Amino acid sequence: MNIEGKAKAIAVYVSETDRWHGKPLYAAIVERAREMGLAGATATRGMMGFGANSRIHSAAILRLSEDLPVVVQIFDQPARIDLFLEQLHEMVQEGLVVTWDVNVERYIHSSSE
Repeated sequence: MNIEGKAKAIAVYVSETDRWHGKPLYAAIVERAREMGLAGATATRGMMGFGANSRIHSAAILRLSEDLPVVVQIFDQPARIDLFLEQLHEMVQEGLVVTWDVNVERYIHSSSE
């Protein structure tokens, strides 16, 4: 799959304790993106953050939090992202989902699997 030029990005901000059908929500999002054949997804665990409730979540050494923020980022062709957004609306019950237009300079993957 090659993608160059106009594309769309999604960032999903959730808590690492959020669940979807018994598994971590961020993992379920990445797995769903893979099932739908999207170009790729990356989940990143945050070191510190706060959301709508203004409660600080931190990975400070003296108080290891098990409820840190997680961001899942996905980039693909706009039509494919729009289809995936329908899935996200069902999956994300609490959190933030943002999209923006991007220009992909280069994404090349040769299938060797």
